Amino acid sequence: MEIEKKIKEARVNAGLTQEQVAEKIMVSRQTISNWENGKSLPDIISIMKLSDLYLISLDELLKGDTKMKEKIEKDVKVSRGNKRLILTTAILIFAVAIIYSVSNFVGGAFHDFCEAAIRWVALGIGVAFAITYMSQKD
Repeated sequence: MEIEKKIKEARVNAGLTQEQVAEKIMVSRQTISNWENGKSLPDIISIMKLSDLYLISLDELLKGDTKMKEKIEKDVKVSRGNKRLILTTAILIFAVAIIYSVSNFVGGAFHDFCEAAIRWVALGIGVAFAITYMSQKD
């Protein structure tokens, strides 16, 4: 059975309306409707909340649904990519801060260069985040 049928059946068995479920797991009623009609899939956090709310195991909800398995795998890849991007950005910012601090002591042309370069580094970080964000929307 597909996840949309399972979550609708579980909601009905629990005697809850879409509005009540939405309120309890903090999403919109339309989101619940979209999940139950197969227009979209819940993320893993929402699945866990539904599992707790309906008192059914994650295994029961997820087992045998290839679409959901693919979505979870994609979400995991996106999460790993985000972690790498954040780590790389933190390292880059730390390195820039050290170089800029050194340039304050050295002064002169090196300081002027570092001051100008910081704007370009910040722009590069912004572009990297934008590209990553846009690629994840697919």
